[in-house]
Amino acid sequence: MSNHSESVSFIWSVADLIRDTFKRGKYQDVILPLTVLRRLDCVLEPTKDHVLETNARLKGKLENLTPQLQNASGYAFYNTSLYDFEKLLGDAPNLAANLKNYINGFSDNMREVIEKFDFNNTIDKLDEAGLLFLVVEKFKNVDLHPDKVSNHEMGYIFEELIRKFNEALNENPGEHFTPREVIRLMVNLQLAQDLDAIKKNHIIRTVYDPCCGSGGMLTTAKERIVEINPNADVHLFGQEVNPETFAICKSDLYMKSADGRDAENILFGSTLADDKHADKRFDYLLANPPYGKDWNRDKEKVEAEFERGDAGRFSAGLPRISDGQLLFLQQMLSRMKEPEKGGSRVAIVMNGSPLFTGDAGSGESEIRRWILENDWLEAIVALPEQLFYNTGIATYVWVLTNHKKADRKGKVQLINATTFWVPMRKSLGDKRREISKDHIQQITKLFTDFTGTEYTKIFKSTDFGYRKITVERPIRLNFMASNERIERIKSEKAFQNLSVSKKKDPKEKASEESKGREQQDLILTMLHTLPPTLLKDPKEFDRVLAKAIKESGLKITAALKKSIWSALSERDETAEVCKDADGKPEPDPELRDTENVPLSEAIETYFDREVRPHVPDAWINTDVVDQRDGKTGKVGYEINFNRYFYKYVPPRPLEEIEADLKKVEEEIAELMKDVVR
Repeated sequence: MSNHSESVSFIWSVADLIRDTFKRGKYQDVILPLTVLRRLDCVLEPTKDHVLETNARLKGKLENLTPQLQNASGYAFYNTSLYDFEKLLGDAPNLAANLKNYINGFSDNMREVIEKFDFNNTIDKLDEAGLLFLVVEKFKNVDLHPDKVSNHEMGYIFEELIRKFNEALNENPGEHFTPREVIRLMVNLQLAQDLDAIKKNHIIRTVYDPCCGSGGMLTTAKERIVEINPNADVHLFGQEVNPETFAICKSDLYMKSADGRDAENILFGSTLADDKHADKRFDYLLANPPYGKDWNRDKEKVEAEFERGDAGRFSAGLPRISDGQLLFLQQMLSRMKEPEKGGSRVAIVMNGSPLFTGDAGSGESEIRRWILENDWLEAIVALPEQLFYNTGIATYVWVLTNHKKADRKGKVQLINATTFWVPMRKSLGDKRREISKDHIQQITKLFTDFTGTEYTKIFKSTDFGYRKITVERPIRLNFMASNERIERIKSEKAFQNLSVSKKKDPKEKASEESKGREQQDLILTMLHTLPPTLLKDPKEFDRVLAKAIKESGLKITAALKKSIWSALSERDETAEVCKDADGKPEPDPELRDTENVPLSEAIETYFDREVRPHVPDAWINTDVVDQRDGKTGKVGYEINFNRYFYKYVPPRPLEEIEADLKKVEEEIAELMKDVVR
């Protein structure tokens, strides 16, 4: 195959063989495991005879043959089955049994990986349909040896296949695949300030991805570090919840080195529910978590982790159940090395939701607050749209660290790279654009220069914070005992409850309800004794009502009195202010409003300038306080990226618009002449 697109097309052509037996969404059950098996077959082919000879010679003589067989294969895995793809096809009648034998012949570490595909059932299904020989033969004709198809190209092939499967299944956008140029940009941003340190002798660096997919981010990071320093010792760590992509990632990493060290550090399972690398800290952490995917499956474990407070991974807060991106970011920040040990740098690509979703006091806002108040956020880069394979939405790279340089402390850099793209010659799904190498260098330079430009703006961390205060206005009511308003009391809950009994005994229940109805009638009679005049002073109405109640001899509870006030009153801006027992104005819930006051400004100063001139009777509700600092108002953080780079484009002159309309009218008139003719 001359390029990975041809390889993908060739492998995908297997679908033509199986389309009548497998649904489109199940093609991956056939194609992915056979792609991996053929890759392994090509890799092991040169040493296959040596492995079989070593196994035959030492079997029964040594208790543990693994080290000798690994040495014979040249990898951390091997296969002791007598079969390979060519020999499997030589015994067509027994192909199904022999293929299972071939899989069982792999070393334990590789067999554990292959078992994630649950391939045995697929083998049986292909065999029953008479397709197994044709499919295996198809794959046998593809040479996927690293000498023919590099590990880098193989990564493209795996991810291209996964992209096609996602399209078939209409799966979550961006869940598996991150374009390589986006990964390169993320890695560049991570390493840009550490180049001198990486170039040192005997340097060791660890890289971690909590949702590593097929491993593209990890391998790209390692390649870049080794490119800077060929002698660098780079250790990769990752975790993946999807069994197929986990198997692809781990098997490919096994083929990248003789010791299989990196592959052994790729673990299976949900990072949110069960962090398999909880005892480790890393130098570089990068990820592309699923966008807009709920974390309901991990809810119990995540909430338990949150309840642990600072000892847990999610102490800052929990985002809404429908989107777990900020949980992955908290996970990564919890795995940073201490600043005294060199600290860490995080790069994560997310959609726009984590920038601004969630009001003050919400889980999302509290997570942003935690990040910014700890001064971990270095930069956010807005990427071009239509970069990703499954979605055309806007995405952003966040760069975070706990060892900022002195000139970056307390500051955040926003980079608008939405115009840094070139069109692709051929679209791949929703991906119609890509970031060129020159663009990656330009964006990286903007990041390292750390100065304000047309594309870059520098802010204080506190510039994104605000204090949300509650503004109250007094309630003003008029009162009148008109027939219409008196009738309203019948719909008041406290009044209705007078004729409702909770007694279980039928007689007692009937008696109590009868007395309640009598009480209701007496209250209605009393209300009709009130003067039918419009009163705008609540004190005066209270005196009139108290007198009528006293003269009627009724005992009115506080709840009933509140119902009478509610029924006989209407809002009236010209009425006097209603006050409580202490003489303080009572707030009107319908007039209640909020204001977001920048953290850099005192709330009283803001209130006197922005609110009081317009509503002189308003006041700040000091009972609404922040849960963390106890001060008036709730603290919130949001990063409205577009606002900071918005450019006003004035509308066209009216004359120009009128000229265009006139021209269109003339063209229509000419067309109508042709119709009439």
